[in-house]
Amino acid sequence: MTKQTRTQPRNVTQKLFGSHLVSGEMKAGQEIGLKIDQTLTQDATGTLVMLELEAMGLDRARTELSAQYVDHNLLQTDSRNPDDHLFLRSACEKFGLWFSPPGSGVSHAVHMERFGKPGKTLLGSDSHTCAAGSMGMLAMGAGGLAVALAICGEPFHLNMPSVMGVKLTGKLPDWVSAKDVILEMLRRHDVKGGAGKVIEYYGPGLKHLSAMDRHVIANMGQEMGHTATVFPADEAVRTFLRQQEREGDFEPLEADAGASYDEYEEIDLGKLEPLIALPSSPGKVVPVREVAGEPIYQAYIGSSANPGLRDFVVPAMMVRGQQVQERVSFDINPTSRQVLENLAGLGYLTDLLGAGARLHQTGCNGCIGMGQAPATDQISLRTVPRNFVGRSGTPEDKVCLCSPETATASALTGVITDPRDLGMDYPAFDDSQAYHVDDRNIRPPARHPELTVVEKGPNISTLPDFGGLPDSLEGPVLLKVGDNISTDEILPAGSEILPYRSNIPKISEFTYIRVDPSYPRRAMDYQDRGSLIVGGDNYGQGSSREHAALAPRYLGVRAVIAKSYSRIHWQNLCNFGVLPLRFEVPEDYDDIEQSDILALDDLSTALETGNAIAAKNQRSGRTYPLTHDLSGRQVRMVLKGGLLNMMRESLAA
Repeated sequence: MTKQTRTQPRNVTQKLFGSHLVSGEMKAGQEIGLKIDQTLTQDATGTLVMLELEAMGLDRARTELSAQYVDHNLLQTDSRNPDDHLFLRSACEKFGLWFSPPGSGVSHAVHMERFGKPGKTLLGSDSHTCAAGSMGMLAMGAGGLAVALAICGEPFHLNMPSVMGVKLTGKLPDWVSAKDVILEMLRRHDVKGGAGKVIEYYGPGLKHLSAMDRHVIANMGQEMGHTATVFPADEAVRTFLRQQEREGDFEPLEADAGASYDEYEEIDLGKLEPLIALPSSPGKVVPVREVAGEPIYQAYIGSSANPGLRDFVVPAMMVRGQQVQERVSFDINPTSRQVLENLAGLGYLTDLLGAGARLHQTGCNGCIGMGQAPATDQISLRTVPRNFVGRSGTPEDKVCLCSPETATASALTGVITDPRDLGMDYPAFDDSQAYHVDDRNIRPPARHPELTVVEKGPNISTLPDFGGLPDSLEGPVLLKVGDNISTDEILPAGSEILPYRSNIPKISEFTYIRVDPSYPRRAMDYQDRGSLIVGGDNYGQGSSREHAALAPRYLGVRAVIAKSYSRIHWQNLCNFGVLPLRFEVPEDYDDIEQSDILALDDLSTALETGNAIAAKNQRSGRTYPLTHDLSGRQVRMVLKGGLLNMMRESLAA
């Protein structure tokens, strides 16, 4: 008689990781390698990805599907952005990627509409790629170089996360929506509470959340510093795919009965109220009623964080037959061409325009500082995922994050308003209804890529070559920064800077200018000799843009010493040969002053053997013990000067 082995019940996260594991063990904290089925790139990061593919000699994408979107740099004030759009189109033809041209919409919304599939892995060079976890995918953001390797068929390496299970019960009350769910998570856990974790939602409350509601929650999981957010693929996902005329792509994926989690959380949806994140952190969340009455300048609807049709229809029904307050700029940013066509076809666009709305093209726009900047020192209520200082394009901004309901209610009154106080019936909208689908604008991979000539405008420059890490490093701390420094502060976005995304020498001139305008000039003086940066907790939170690691490396930064790091930026530093070290004694951070000279000796030996690493301060004479979280693979990568050098060496062998 054969003895049967009883299988342990698994949650959705464990099923997704287990079905794609190619190396390592699924033990929290250990490095693993995952097979990547799909990739996503956007124009702010995709131009570097295409240059990296070219440098690695790729002939054709080796994923099941890779898609390139143009959604960030849409302003065409000179030739740089349109030149890069042509470059991306031709590179997609050359390497076999789908191409979504300007005007098609925000990458995360369009990818979910057209390509997302339950049970698949998705790696994107945009931190909000995690939004696709809404439909039972393992979707993660990463630096462009990691995505380029995935397009080449290489596995994606990361440390195995633990899993936080969030049980949802009850049903959202009127005037409370999915944005308030993720704001409640941020209120409880702040911007570091998801570090090293996948957040998986389950429970009876799920049946009341549509796939696009889940997109809102999954998208902003990144603001908690998580690895990914995972939802099951259930009837809500089937309904969404049927709506998109892709029901054949549905595969059920749910947790086994009795599945467990490393950590537990519970939210009674019925007890939530309208919430708002105050300037200038997604984690600074309070009830709307506590700040009601403050005058506002702008109410902004749209972005990857609230991309669904209902996120525009509910505001349209709220303002029907009314006018927004005359002082308020009521900005509408449809997130995909499909959403815009349906708003027009169903008549809701007329309601918005009639109320005084300003209609903008489908894309990221103001969320990334590409237009719609608020007036100086004026409150802007936005349904975007982030409100870091200056990200809007106005240095003295006061951006608050809230739901479409709260933003629209406040537009009508001119002050921050709890939508429950409007005195109107809640305009519920059934977003499971069938609607117009048209994907003719999105171009499939070329049939004959060998005939394609990649078009490079004058703004495209060759990637710089970097040498390996020296055995001894002695250099000044040219910058000391505090906790929660974001990649927007390291290398800002916006209409002035992002057009240089393919020109590393030029874009490096903007490194840390919002923190210290003198930094790029001072760093250039040490470009050949090497310098260091010292940071606090959660260094490099926010956007996945690898420019925030690449530009400092170009300026000569060889090591960063911080209390802790955000996952994606930590990986990007490794990818470009910048050594990310941690203080073994966090209090040593307080002893270091900007301009101190630190000396680190025997680095290669210490990294390869696991010996202790120490930094000696020439001013104080003190020595600080340091540690790191690099795997053996990452040690080799940093010593060789980055992942691209390691890949070139491997391909040449």
